Amino acid sequence: MLPVLIIEADQLVRKLLKKLLQHQGFEVVEASTGAEGLAIISTVRPALILCNWELPGIDGLSICREIKANSEWSAIYFILLTAHSTPERHVRALDLGADDFLPRTIKLKELSARLRAGLRVYQTFQEQRRLAQELKFQQEQIELEIAEAAEYVRSLLPAPINERVIARSQFLPSRQLGGDCFDYHWLDSDFLVMYLLDVSGHGLGAALVSVTIQNILRAQILPGINFYQPGLVLTALNETFASEQDTSWLTETLTDRYFTIWYGVYNYSKQLLMYASAGHPPAVVLSGRSPNHQIHRLRTPGTPIGMFPEIKYKTQFFKVEQESTLYLFSDGIYEVQQRNGELWDLDGFIDVIDQHHHSEQIDSSERIIQAVKTLKKNRDFEDDCSLLQIKLR
Repeated sequence: MLPVLIIEADQLVRKLLKKLLQHQGFEVVEASTGAEGLAIISTVRPALILCNWELPGIDGLSICREIKANSEWSAIYFILLTAHSTPERHVRALDLGADDFLPRTIKLKELSARLRAGLRVYQTFQEQRRLAQELKFQQEQIELEIAEAAEYVRSLLPAPINERVIARSQFLPSRQLGGDCFDYHWLDSDFLVMYLLDVSGHGLGAALVSVTIQNILRAQILPGINFYQPGLVLTALNETFASEQDTSWLTETLTDRYFTIWYGVYNYSKQLLMYASAGHPPAVVLSGRSPNHQIHRLRTPGTPIGMFPEIKYKTQFFKVEQESTLYLFSDGIYEVQQRNGELWDLDGFIDVIDQHHHSEQIDSSERIIQAVKTLKKNRDFEDDCSLLQIKLR
């Protein structure tokens, strides 16, 4: 049985209460003053306290106030005893945190019932506290795992490129960790591949899928596919992820999800960009010297990968002009709530690119991201936020 603390100056009353409670099976600790009672609480941690209101020195109401103000003690069930029971005193005691209020002439059966009820309340509260602590621990573990996963995803992202083309990237994972992943690298000395994908959902499952797709594309393990042809690459990915045929090399986590992607291959010597997209926001190319540059949106029709296995994706071509920079991004960068409460959109984000892009500068991506953070009032992103900037010429 959990201990009960009796704080009573009258020795006879204290001994009588102790004997009665022990007879009912309670473990009893006693104190004759408020100061002694507070000292005992620190070591014994009783589940219930029976305390006389009219104590010398620190009275019962002051003890109650101090206990309820202490987060470590506040769950203790506190019963005030008094010889002067009036409605006004009841209200005052309850307002200051007392859990129950009894006359000192209380009958044994009623006292025992009140104590058992108090124990049930205390035990329920302790169980809720235990569950809350367990939930907090589990949440901290999940957040730690998500943070580690975000760092792993970040470690897989490409380093800047400074020769022939100039490539920079920004990656801001959300607190929940989404499914963004991207890459750019030379397929050979003349062809640069670039892509950004966004897997549905959040958490470790979405991150696992995105990393797996990145590994497929990096290792070029889609059988018989020409990775220089964006439309063929997306069609093969879609057949693989949407097909009901045997895909034993994929996990159930992968086949249960879909993703959007923009995939492009740049022929450096011919200044020709080949691209295809699957439900992804358009790539934006700014051509010409700022501030007189032209804005081009590059997107092809097509549903996200993994939704319909019969979909075929087409390759489109774009002739790259002088002073051309390509921006590739996920929708998490512009699906944010503005200060006025309205949801931002793609056109608004492209306006920000237009405002902060400067053809003479190597990297405009940081200024663009900062502008988005300012718009969002520096709150956490609900989804991953990814941005690639590649100066093609």
